[in-house]
Amino acid sequence: MGAHLGLCGDEAKRVWNRRRIATQSPRNHRIRQGVNEVNVLQFANVRSVLCLGAHPDDIEIGCGATLETVFPKDTEMRWVVFSGNEVRRHEAVASADCWLNDFPSSSLAMHDFEDGCFPACWRSIKRVFAELSLEYNPDVIFTHYLHDRHQDHRVLAELTWQAFRNHTILEYEIPKFEGDLGHPNVHIPIDPKRMKSKVDRLLQFHHSQASKHWFDREAFLANARLRGIECDTRYAESFHARKLVIQ
Repeated sequence: MGAHLGLCGDEAKRVWNRRRIATQSPRNHRIRQGVNEVNVLQFANVRSVLCLGAHPDDIEIGCGATLETVFPKDTEMRWVVFSGNEVRRHEAVASADCWLNDFPSSSLAMHDFEDGCFPACWRSIKRVFAELSLEYNPDVIFTHYLHDRHQDHRVLAELTWQAFRNHTILEYEIPKFEGDLGHPNVHIPIDPKRMKSKVDRLLQFHHSQASKHWFDREAFLANARLRGIECDTRYAESFHARKLVIQ
């Protein structure tokens, strides 16, 4: 990767790779849930997934349960985290190791852009995206919400759309003081045990965030419960899909 400019410092990256394997064929089916029948699009045809997070806990908060719910275990799963001090980097590695344990073909890459200063690092972050788009062609990308009020999140969302113009991009949401969750239009029902397991692991691995008033069990389950109401289930993770091509 190119050298960082200004506030960004030298880049550091930890990567581990596992074996890549094949995939299944796509299918749609219907499930009966209560008195309703729900059309379900399955992701069994997805070979590769790219998850982008500005901070070490963003991916897990935004789509952690979805990754375990809808994608086959032989999916190639690549995580890229763009910031983190020494403490948070250790947390990110431990968390990703746990989350990706069931995906034999997976990797984590970490960068050291300065937290809160991504706009000042725009050029260097864009170089990372340019190189990433050349070396990786994922079927699905999870990134931040384009209208997120956090400047770091917003930079990654904008650069995702610039670098990956012909991909399925789902923008995840992060609860915060600014109240910017919006109205997502893609909902993934999550089993209650899996949602509670997600929250347990968030609190376990990202304990440095425990002092933040929004980083607690009630907040994460409450948001998932509200999204569940929107798709006739108990819990859900929800996303913004600005453009989908269905073949």
